[in-house]
This record gives sequence, C-alpha cells and structure tokens, in this order.
Amino acid sequence: MTILDKIVKDKHEEVALRKNLIPVTQLEQSVLFERKTVSLANSLRQSESGIIAEHKRRSPSKSVINQSLNVQDVAKGYEDAGVCGMSVLTDGKYFGGSLDDLLLARASCNLPLLRKEFIIDEYQLLEAKAYGADVILLIAAILTREEIKQFSEFAKSLNLDVLLEVHNEEELHKSVMPSLDMLGVNNRNLKTFDVSLETSKTLSELIPNDFVKVSESGISNIEAIKELKPFGYQGFLIGENFMKTDNAGESAKQFIKSLL
Repeated sequence: MTILDKIVKDKHEEVALRKNLIPVTQLEQSVLFERKTVSLANSLRQSESGIIAEHKRRSPSKSVINQSLNVQDVAKGYEDAGVCGMSVLTDGKYFGGSLDDLLLARASCNLPLLRKEFIIDEYQLLEAKAYGADVILLIAAILTREEIKQFSEFAKSLNLDVLLEVHNEEELHKSVMPSLDMLGVNNRNLKTFDVSLETSKTLSELIPNDFVKVSESGISNIEAIKELKPFGYQGFLIGENFMKTDNAGESAKQFIKSLL
C-alpha cells in the first residue's frame, strides 16, 4: 500500500463517521453556506505573482513543518503580503489540519480559500462550502473520470472553483472536462516523493488554454517561477517554503517583493 492508498482508505472511514455526526441539513444551515464565493481562477488570471500560499503543519514526506504558527496570523500575513489565494490543509491524521483551520482562516482574511483535502465524497464539498472555502481540490490519482465529473459539476452548482491536480499524462487525459477551472500539475512523484519541475514543463503543452495552469510542489525560489511562467503557468502553490519560517506572512511578502 502506498501512502496515498493509506490516506484514501482512512479518508473513507473518516467521512463515513462525519456523515453520521453532522447531517447535510446542518451543513446547509451554516451561516457561511450562503456566502458569495470569490474565484481563485479569476484572481490568478489578473495577478502578477500568481502565488497561492499554504497553511500546512506537517506532511507524510516532511513530518513536522511548523506546529507553532496560528492560522489567523498566517491568513492575515498572507493577505498583507499580496498572495492570490490561500490553501488550507484540512486533513488531520497526516497533515495536522482541520476544518476549524478553514473557519479561522475565513474569519481572518478575504482571500479566496482552497480546501486542500483528499476528496472522495460529495459530502466533503458541502463541508467546504459550510466552512468558508471558495475552491476545492480534486486529485486525479485517487478518482475515476466519472467521479471527477460528478464532484466538479457538484462543486460548480455550489459556486465553488475547482482545481484538479494531476501527476502525469495519463491522469491529465482522463481529467480534462469543462467543469474544471484550474489544472494543477504536482511536481512531486507520489511513489518516490522526488520533486522535478520538468513534470510541469512537460505537461504544460497538453493542458488546453481554457484552464488556468497551476504548478504545485517544489517551488522554493523565484527562479522556479521565472522558469515556469514561459510555459503558461499563472498559479504557483507554495507551502513549506513559507511555513518553515517563524513568520509565514513576512516570508511570503519578501518572496513576492523579490519576484516582482
């Protein structure tokens, strides 16, 4: 079993449990459920930096990244820094996140918020909406084409933007459909955890221009962004680089300043 298989197996159990605890009607009655969402795709199209900054405490590949920064400070700091959007990890077991992190981020900033999660059920999209997200992530490696279609269309009915993540050409071919807003290329090989920007470069020409192209993982310096922009990338997801410092917002601010 790969780490991804383990995460997905645990996620099925976790979602089943959550469904029993909080019914859909309760999610739909949330104050934030009626909130007008903000499009991350539009934000990226109009941005010079294209930075999506992440709140991430730990990960299976890096163990602890930063347990001491609180979400409110990080969200405010990112907004002050001028990022395009914020990604909030809500997986507890492997990444140390929670839906409460999303709620706190929403209360602290007006940025488009991405719920970074392993989505395997429509219920998680209702949760995302109820807890203040604007964007959801779908991971092609763990979903069939039918599931990608079902979840992305459901997300659009909730006015949520959809970022679909691929790792290789095969995943990309099964995934391209009109109900997506952004196509993200993850530069990390999920089997070996090796990172290479070549993945983004190779797949860039296969992504239709209707979608905003986002590069994820392994972007730790402005050189990487300058290298990827000619390939049509408008979004750059950066997590560990800012989170491993004492002040994620200040780190993002300096990064964007040197980029522009």
